[in-house]
Amino acid sequence: MKDKINRRRLLVSAAFFVLFYILTILLVFVMIVANQPKDWTSYFGNSYTDAVLVCVCVFLLYAIIFYYYYFENKEFLSKSKNVVLILSIIILSLGFNYAFGRVVGDVYIRPAAMAALMFVFLLNRRQAIILNFVFAFLMFVIDRNTNMMAVLGTNQQYFSLMLTFVSGTVGVFVAGGNKTRGGLMLTGIINAIPTVIIILLFAIPEISESGWVRYVTVAGYGIIGCIMSAMFALCLLPVFERMFNVLTVFRLSEITSTNAPILVRLKKEAPGTFNHSLIVAHLSETCAVAIGENAELARAAGYYHDVGKLKQPECFTENQTNYNVHDELTPELSADIIRSHAKDGYDFLMSAHLPEVIANVAVEHHGTLPIKYFYNKAVKLSGEQLDTRDYSYLGPTPRSKISAIVMIADSSEAAVRALTDRSVENVERLVRSIIEERMDLDQFADCDITLKELTIIKETLVGALSGVHHHRVKYPAIRFNRGRQTVDESKDASR
Repeated sequence: MKDKINRRRLLVSAAFFVLFYILTILLVFVMIVANQPKDWTSYFGNSYTDAVLVCVCVFLLYAIIFYYYYFENKEFLSKSKNVVLILSIIILSLGFNYAFGRVVGDVYIRPAAMAALMFVFLLNRRQAIILNFVFAFLMFVIDRNTNMMAVLGTNQQYFSLMLTFVSGTVGVFVAGGNKTRGGLMLTGIINAIPTVIIILLFAIPEISESGWVRYVTVAGYGIIGCIMSAMFALCLLPVFERMFNVLTVFRLSEITSTNAPILVRLKKEAPGTFNHSLIVAHLSETCAVAIGENAELARAAGYYHDVGKLKQPECFTENQTNYNVHDELTPELSADIIRSHAKDGYDFLMSAHLPEVIANVAVEHHGTLPIKYFYNKAVKLSGEQLDTRDYSYLGPTPRSKISAIVMIADSSEAAVRALTDRSVENVERLVRSIIEERMDLDQFADCDITLKELTIIKETLVGALSGVHHHRVKYPAIRFNRGRQTVDESKDASR
């Protein structure tokens, strides 16, 4: 059944490739007409073979993208929104590059690195390099085999190929580690340095004929093109983040701010859960760093893993004061309320248009674990053993290392907080027991976390929890009055 669903999804993705192929050919047609509005029909009469070559080459380049993902990341390809994301950026970048080359009449001013910069933030570095390579050839095919020659000149089509590939590739490596939107603009400036050097090398024949004026013009066009690449990427990234619900480093920074709307609501309506989530986020981030996972994503997942408790915050211990609603409920109903917060969290985050990867952690962080307190309460009331599945979370179990980290950090933080003796030995014994129990219950069967990584997580949590829940020196029962004289509060309290 799953294979049939995957095949159906792949066919839908293939259909989107065909649709965007047609849109690309239509865009090329618009370019041809715009280049020679009064005599564009002569192009098809005299150069129909070039038109056919464009159609074939565009088809082959799109096929390369399809088969790259088919063999390298079929799961990514099976989601049609990913296909739409990639091909939308390609078509948009084709339009931007054509427009600037057409208006100015010079290939050097094009925002050649725009597509690569968007790919590296919306996808990853490896995919950005592959897609930029395809985009560079796509731009070259269109330049070389349409009447764009009448606008640019023969040599500039070859310069365009190298310029797009080199500028985009350099941009990918320069911008790859950037984590701020302001830094993206700086990337455009840094990228201008090697790009201008390459442009000047390409333009040596033109410069030798036209003198220093052409030298300055070419350098200026190169700088403007690089800055525009960063500027357009900066403006378009938030649109693509929202439209396709993609998690970038920029959006991670926004949603992990304590001023984010959902976290503000959590702080107000469920303060105990909010404080617990802050600690889990810190622990998860520390563990992610220790095993080489995405620390920012782990922190975000920790912040939002318990947002499902907003539906009934008073039903959870950390938000209660002197009254416990579960004292008046049956264990079955209590267990149902408690386990529902995982699914409620997923639904809440998806309805708020937060990235699915964070919503997945919310629904997976308890896996299919038994709810021990209410299972034990039900056993005592009934006087017999019961089916633990009736008192367990509904799953699914963690499907990523981040979900596994949050699962362990969440349980460890709550368990250690309940300890009276928080010595390092006791904390280590408790965390080890939590991890071993989850392994015995096959909670990590669907994620590729290793025993070595679980050991590292255990050691990291022991160190971090010993710091979070450390013993404090008992303060003397005195205070200072207005005259800075000591007052023994213990005597005042005994009166």
